Amino acid sequence: MSTTVEKIKAIEDEMAKTQKNKATSFHLGQLKAKLAKLRRELVTPSSSGGGAGRFPSVGKSTLLNLLTGTHSEAAAYEFTTLTTVPGCVMYNGAKIQMLDLPGIIQGAKDGKGRGRQVIAVAKQCNLIFIVLDVNKPLTDKKIIEQELEGFGIRINKQPPNIVFRKKDKGGINVTSTVPLTHLDAEEIRAVTTEYKISSADIAFRCDATVDDLIDVIEEKSRRYIPVIYALNKIDAISIEELDLLYRIPNSVPISSERFMADAVEPQGWNVDELLELMWEKLDLRRVYTKPKGQTPDYTQPVVLRSNACTVEDFCKAIHKSIIDSFKIAIVYGSSVKHQPQRVGLSHVLEDEDVVGAIAFVESFGSQIH
Repeated sequence: MSTTVEKIKAIEDEMAKTQKNKATSFHLGQLKAKLAKLRRELVTPSSSGGGAGRFPSVGKSTLLNLLTGTHSEAAAYEFTTLTTVPGCVMYNGAKIQMLDLPGIIQGAKDGKGRGRQVIAVAKQCNLIFIVLDVNKPLTDKKIIEQELEGFGIRINKQPPNIVFRKKDKGGINVTSTVPLTHLDAEEIRAVTTEYKISSADIAFRCDATVDDLIDVIEEKSRRYIPVIYALNKIDAISIEELDLLYRIPNSVPISSERFMADAVEPQGWNVDELLELMWEKLDLRRVYTKPKGQTPDYTQPVVLRSNACTVEDFCKAIHKSIIDSFKIAIVYGSSVKHQPQRVGLSHVLEDEDVVGAIAFVESFGSQIH
């Protein structure tokens, strides 16, 4: 009986030798759907898998040590990081947790090494740093991207603008607000057939591909995560080579271990730019508190994601019980027209807003705290 890995290999071989045309659209679409299902199956088992790849040390643990002050074991050989090592970096007043994960090897998506365990943690993160050696960044970048994509992580992408709704009857109803130049009716039929979907409304609001459609159906096993490429060891290349590296999107050339003449410890090079891009990609907002009769406390902001930054989110971050008796909040900052201004739970806060007071409704009236 074939293993999941062998089935995946057989499908990939079949896809490689099948020429894409109208006659093969259904067949290729079905193969892609089968492949997606097998890859999801491969991620879920707990068996460890074996094998090893050939990724040299790129300074990943050294970079974490530099950023956070932790001491993840660093050495110039492969697979030094045997466990997940946590650390925290303070930036713009926010405490951001970082994890040094074991490296994934080529073939991880097909069951080699400990890819499943690593990706299970990575999928919970809001940002991924991929540390690459500047001597061969594009080669390793492509390999790692293929492994992450195979595990359902979509790098620096937004979910496809497709509305997919199953229904009990009525067949497959497809509508589109834009021309579909990369997807035809046969491929749609192949995918829905493979997933045993007989009735659904599918509304395309983007020029989607068959892979986009599969991603929407496989929504629970997909994660869209921003990625920054840290191109390490730039002190070993020329200025001309450095200029070429800057052309790689979402990348920052750095040196995590550059010795200065008067320094006892290694000093990072261009790490500030790396942290600036980290802050931009995380898209965080800092909200400060102002106790009654006091100046705002700028030392410990409440840090929220920009897509979850209402007054309600702010209250929940402090204590969930606040919502039960909430009346109004007093807010200062760029999110309000008047300084200060009374707002409700649905008000969206901007970065560095100040919440000055919250009024609670109690059995005997209201009180400002």
